[in-house]
Amino acid sequence: MVTVVEPVSARRLLACAQDVRAVYLDAFSGAPWAEGPAHADAYLRRLAADVDRPGFTAALAVDGNAVVGWATAWTTPRPFPTDRCHPRISAALGEQRTAEWLCGAREVDELAVAAHARDAGLGGRLLHAVTADRSDGRCWLLTSVRATGALAFYERAGWTQATHPAPAGAGHAAFLGPRHPARTAVFPPGRRA
Repeated sequence: MVTVVEPVSARRLLACAQDVRAVYLDAFSGAPWAEGPAHADAYLRRLAADVDRPGFTAALAVDGNAVVGWATAWTTPRPFPTDRCHPRISAALGEQRTAEWLCGAREVDELAVAAHARDAGLGGRLLHAVTADRSDGRCWLLTSVRATGALAFYERAGWTQATHPAPAGAGHAAFLGPRHPARTAVFPPGRRA
């Protein structure tokens, strides 16, 4: 069967909540995430609220009747959020770049593909599905620097790492999308303006 990747409504995504939970567990139970059933349940509770965020968009990867991946995104608010990993990203970029580059941009929040469906281009297709309609190209995401597979995937997909945490293997990195106008203003590791 051919796996279909398509944008979906919040209602359709939530109707597939148990499938999303199963993919979440499959994708995030291993290193470096080590997340279990309680994390997956917490994600579903968060997702139920996230669908009401301004600019919310989602996509599913479906193989026959089985959900094998999904992605969600929304518009980053102004002022910049102070929850989760956002303060670390803001500290790394600085207040001005954070406001100019990230606030009002499309923030990719989650992207997951079941292990058995990887290496078929689904991650890239899901990423494209939740960002392609952004005419100004202002899209961004963050991930753990310990997730070396994710870091390599985003780089292959044309995303540019905008923050470079300490090399100790902890922290988070922000990536700017392939059409983000600030991509060329990103400084390499160890150098700041």
